[in-house]
Order: sequence, then C-alpha cells, then structure tokens
Amino acid sequence: MRLLTGSARLAGVIGWPVAHSRSPRLHGTWLARYDIDGAYLPLPVAPADFSAVVRALVKAGFMGANVTIPHKEAAFALCDVVEPSAARAGAVNTLVFEHGKIKGSNTDGAGFVANLRAHGVNPTGQALLLGAGGAARAIAAALQDAGMSVSVCNRTPERAAALARELPGLKTLAWEQRAAALADCALLVNTTALGMAKQPPLVMDLSKAASHLVVTDIVYAPLQTPLLIEAKARGLQIVSGLGMLLHQAVPGFAAWFGVTPVVDDELYAIVAGGLS
Repeated sequence: MRLLTGSARLAGVIGWPVAHSRSPRLHGTWLARYDIDGAYLPLPVAPADFSAVVRALVKAGFMGANVTIPHKEAAFALCDVVEPSAARAGAVNTLVFEHGKIKGSNTDGAGFVANLRAHGVNPTGQALLLGAGGAARAIAAALQDAGMSVSVCNRTPERAAALARELPGLKTLAWEQRAAALADCALLVNTTALGMAKQPPLVMDLSKAASHLVVTDIVYAPLQTPLLIEAKARGLQIVSGLGMLLHQAVPGFAAWFGVTPVVDDELYAIVAGGLS
C-alpha cells in the first residue's frame, strides 16, 4: 500500500459542489500506477471563499489544483500569470503554484482535441458547436487552432454573438438552423447540459447529417447520451465526453507530480466505473 510521507506532493480539485467529480479517482489511479508520494483531494469551496482558499493552498505548499464549476472565471482573475490557452478560453481550469505565484492554464480545448485524435478523428473541415458557455469557448478556440472552420449555435443568440466577437473567425447560426447545417459538417459538438443525467435530452434531427459526420458530447454522465445513442444508430461515429476529462488532466498531473501520465483503456474503465 502506498503511504504518504511528509514530503508528499498535494493537489486537488476545487468546485462547488465537488462530490460528483471523477478527478480524484482519475488522479488517484495515476498516483498509484506511478507509485508517487502524493495525494489529490476533492476541495468543496463556496464562491465567496474561493480567493482566500486558493491563496491558503499556496501557503500550505500545495503544487496546484484543478478548478471546476463555478470557479473558472474567478480563477482567471486570481492568477499572477495566465497562459495563452486560458487567455483564449477566457477561463482557467488548471492552477500551478510556483515560487508563491499562481499560474493558470485551460486544458479543456486541448483535452477535447486529444480525445478526438485518440479515436482516430482528424479535426479538419467544418465543426458545429451547440452552446456558447465556457466549455464551448475553449473547444472552439482549440478547433480553430487545429485548422477547423467553426460555427456556434446557441438557444440564446446573444451569447453566441458575444462568443463570436471574442473569437475572430467564429460564425454563428440560429438555433433553428442547427439540423440543416449538418449536411456540410464533419464534426458536431454538444457543449450544453442537454442530455446530462436529470436534464432534458437534446432535440437534434440527424437525418440531414453527412455520412462522415462525427458526433461528440462533452457530457459523460451518462456515458452515452441520447444524442450519441441516436447518432450510433444512424451509423455515425461517436466520441463520448469521458475521454476529454482524461486527456485534459494530463498537463496538470505532469506539472504537480513530475510524471507525464498515460491515458489508456484501463484508466478509462476505472474512471467510468459506476457510470451508466
């Protein structure tokens, strides 16, 4: 059994709530696999306490932390150094503490693209993103950087327009046009909460989709959302959201614990355990 020493490296995930997070299971698996003297903790922190807690973690000798809902924008504002990935995304999901300073990055977009490539998908051509929140911005920026032409479609058009102003080259579509746009798309990405457990399903007509369309969902609870189930039934390639969680975690783990971990089938099975 791996035992902690007084020199253990510490990191964690900060959220409110955070009990649902799969990140402790993910990082705990890597810590055991590589026999690292360290721990990764769930840290439930209310928004009003976020800044004070992060600064306390720095003083307590933590190596850094992941940041999840609702703290990603607050983390951005708190950082002493913001990496380009976070500047493009407008939010931070990974904090690294070095010499008393707080450095922030955003690995969501890179994790999404890495998950695509792990499934043999080369991000080229047209992409349609549903939703215009923080995850959509990070993914849209990463897909643009990979060379894709990206359009965003949101139920509230003002949010889509605001996102397009922040990411030059991003196109917008009315929510009612989402199905018709699939005829020219190589990639469909659902970044909304629709289809998540205890949420309404995403209503999306796939009948006009090109045969080469890849359908993805950043939701991983359930592992296969109604959107992915329908896409699979139509013979379209699907990519679930859990792989994005795994791949986005790699840079943070490497920075905190000094080992670049591997994402593989064993890890997927462990982190997916208990998910439907």
